[in-house]
Amino acid sequence: MGAASRTPHVHHRRRDSHFGDPVTSTTDRTRRPTALPPPDYDRLPALTAALAARAPAHDRDASFPTEGIALVHEAGLLTATVATRYGGAGAGLADTVRILRALGAGDPAVALVTAMTLFTHAAEARTPAWPVTAYADLLAASATGPALVNALRVEPELGSPVRGGLPATTARRDGDQWLLTGRKIYSTGAVGLSRMLVFARTEPGAGEPVRVGTFIVRAGSPGLTVEPTWDHVGLRASRSDDVVLDSVPVPAGDVIGFAEPGDTPGARPDPVTGAWNALGLTALYLGVAGAARDWLIGFLHERVPTALGAPLATLPRFQSAVGEIETALIGADTLVDALAARVDAGDPEAAERAGAAKVLGTRAAITAVDQALALVGNHGLTHANPLQRHHRDVLCGRVHTPQDDSVLTATGRAALARRSAPAASATSTTSAASATSATSTVSTASAPPNSTVPKGN
Repeated sequence: MGAASRTPHVHHRRRDSHFGDPVTSTTDRTRRPTALPPPDYDRLPALTAALAARAPAHDRDASFPTEGIALVHEAGLLTATVATRYGGAGAGLADTVRILRALGAGDPAVALVTAMTLFTHAAEARTPAWPVTAYADLLAASATGPALVNALRVEPELGSPVRGGLPATTARRDGDQWLLTGRKIYSTGAVGLSRMLVFARTEPGAGEPVRVGTFIVRAGSPGLTVEPTWDHVGLRASRSDDVVLDSVPVPAGDVIGFAEPGDTPGARPDPVTGAWNALGLTALYLGVAGAARDWLIGFLHERVPTALGAPLATLPRFQSAVGEIETALIGADTLVDALAARVDAGDPEAAERAGAAKVLGTRAAITAVDQALALVGNHGLTHANPLQRHHRDVLCGRVHTPQDDSVLTATGRAALARRSAPAASATSTTSAASATSATSTVSTASAPPNSTVPKGN
């Protein structure tokens, strides 16, 4: 993503500016079983259309799509991945891919903000890590309205922590709370978040080692400021602004994944978490490409040049070009769907291949929209038509983690390791033993180390 000018605009609010519940302590809230809205997948086509109707205005104004997020919540899709043990539907990755593809076709900014919340609930369903009280509070808020969550990890100097390094954002212990200070950039949906999961390190003191963890920050906390720095070419309505923390208080127990730095837990999650991120976001951008294809098809049917006297759709050249686009998108959609289903079934190889699928899928999406632009010329670059917006939005698929260079390097190393292993074993074993060794190497070297990680912003 990108940032804009740094003109400060301070929000002092006791309530999230769009969604969420007021700031209260985690001990003074009444805990009652509350029903989450069940996901209604039949509403996806209508939801896509409703989001698409509003998307041009939000793109033009770079305004947060409050109404669109509310529609997603009302359809039960924002909490679809909450585990059944918490009263949720327990949707898996295959269902999440289906949701994000449909939302991406309507408004990818809504889809991206939704994705971060879905990924958070899915991770908690797989491996509970939240403090019990803090997650119960989130679910209570989610039962009454949209309660958006996102992990804020990217910083001006650090960049994304997935490439190594400690965060500059610090957490200082002060009695029964932590005080967080720092700046997070590219914080998707910042103005609408109910909870911000801030990756930070502790300050050393009194012989205590530096530790890293994710601190649960509530919207409206004292010292929390959202600066409207987001002025991007694509996904303008995602409001991926800067978040500034100035001694923001967090209860001492509201920390996830607290550990000494090493492999920086939380920055390099497990392969299944990475697969959710990679395949879910790829589906989102394939949704954008699908919307571009649909507009192109409509245009070719409606455009009747005087010299031709028939729609452009009747010409073999356009039929072949649309066929090329359609074939690429069918292949990418099928790959993503198949891997998502295999991840749900517990297939570790599918999770390992998710990064490669992201490379293939996002390239197919971007190429499809490029080809559509080339076919229609000036019409595609006209603001009155949505193709120029789809083109700007689909390009954002490249910047999400895992990025192409990381995936290709890891995948190439794994492929090279598979070829070199039999030659090495041949010097000390028989050819039969070498064949056995080679088979083993294929199964263990195929996983790109730490190649699939969540976006986290």
